[in-house]
Amino acid sequence: MKCAVCHRKAKGFGWFNPRVPHSDPSRHNDKWVFCSRRCQEAFSKLMNKTEGQMIDPSDMEIAAMQSCLAPLGEYVGSIGMQRPLADYSRQEVLTLIDVVVSAYQDRMLEEHERMAAKDRAFLEQRIATQAAGRQQGRV
Repeated sequence: MKCAVCHRKAKGFGWFNPRVPHSDPSRHNDKWVFCSRRCQEAFSKLMNKTEGQMIDPSDMEIAAMQSCLAPLGEYVGSIGMQRPLADYSRQEVLTLIDVVVSAYQDRMLEEHERMAAKDRAFLEQRIATQAAGRQQGRV
């Protein structure tokens, strides 16, 4: 089983909805397991904040959803724009899902890498500034 937050191997930490009665089998859910107390607490804070409901998508998530439109349109165009979804074969539906999910994940990954590079550049600049300050102090 994988941690619901970071996807590392879960190690005995879990979460249950306290609003669900003890007798309800859905009270304990295998989906909500964690690798550490840190991940468990982060998830718990999110669930308390949102009361278990879906939160509005961030600007980054909206941009990732929008980035799915072109690949989705290309795929649907390749198998026939006029065909209703109900007429798609199982494989066509699975490919459609793969196209959309891959485009979404790719965009999210690119954006996270861009943000990490920006943060790394900022931190490297700070380290260089601090090192230069120390050098001037010694001279």
